Amino acid sequence: MAVQQAGGTIVIGAGQAGLATAFHLSRLAIDCEVLEQGVPGDSWRHRWDSLRLFTPAQHCGLPGRRFPAPRGTFPSRDQTAAYLRDYAAELPVTAGVTVTALRRTDAGFELETSQGPRTAAQVVVATGANTVPRIPALARRLAPQMHQLHSSDYRNPGSVPDGGVLVVGSGTSGVQIAIELAETHRVWLAGKAPFHIPDALLKYGGDLYWQFIHRALTRRTPLGRKVAPKTVAHGAPLISVSTADAERAGVVLLPRLESVADTGAPSFVGQSIPDVTTVVWATGFRPDYAWIGGLERDGHGWPLTDRGAAAALPGLFFVGVPFQFGLTSALLGGVGRDARHVARMVAAGQRTI
Repeated sequence: MAVQQAGGTIVIGAGQAGLATAFHLSRLAIDCEVLEQGVPGDSWRHRWDSLRLFTPAQHCGLPGRRFPAPRGTFPSRDQTAAYLRDYAAELPVTAGVTVTALRRTDAGFELETSQGPRTAAQVVVATGANTVPRIPALARRLAPQMHQLHSSDYRNPGSVPDGGVLVVGSGTSGVQIAIELAETHRVWLAGKAPFHIPDALLKYGGDLYWQFIHRALTRRTPLGRKVAPKTVAHGAPLISVSTADAERAGVVLLPRLESVADTGAPSFVGQSIPDVTTVVWATGFRPDYAWIGGLERDGHGWPLTDRGAAAALPGLFFVGVPFQFGLTSALLGGVGRDARHVARMVAAGQRTI
């Protein structure tokens, strides 16, 4: 009995990566369907209230549409959500569909979804980098009365109980949250800060800065290849804020949190911080691709690909993975480069089916 050939291309995820990919597929006359478990843009509305992108608006546009905000300004959470919603309205997005499993077959791919099984000749996974909050194991050793939350659950200073706050993680999110909390709380910031993009590069509307992070920090340059492993393992460099800004706001800087005192309080170099009543884990996210059968992953859990193509699973592609090609691979203004490259590979694959 002949095996029925699966047809069409499915893109999983309608964040910036999936939408940019769908745009480029449409430009190549490739029919696709974008499956999104929620509503495009809504994931941004679940971030903290004052969040702003650290890239100037003129460098936040997805392919074919500029970001509707003045040049040199930094878009807000709600502006970003609205932009993605409007962008998705012109693309073949099916909302409210969760993909729970993906496996390769002789005919293509089979997907298990919340609305039943689907088949596709080729699949692009664009579920984004912020999938599962990463919280260290020592969190379980903190005192039971200690209020703990991940940065993805933080909303504003009013949502944090009175008392001292320890923010663990000195990446851009951790520093931004620490500075905001310092207006109403006593705040400590723990962790080794990543490389800080010089503020001078943000002058002149951020154009020099964008050229540096988008053109110089790629896997084709010596500097980019040096930065890439650190970015994948520890997060992106600090941009637009620094630990010096946090100190000026009154935040006390601490080394990495590596132990908990017998009292259940966070401990640093043998000295506990007893005044802390809340811990905010700004420790990033970890990828979750366990639902993809046969996928090869690196030591950090990210898929092993060649510019987004999974060699072990022909016809499977990824967009939006941190430093897929460059530092901007997961950013609104940078993801289009990877999306265009992957769309061309999808088109080439269709010609051979």
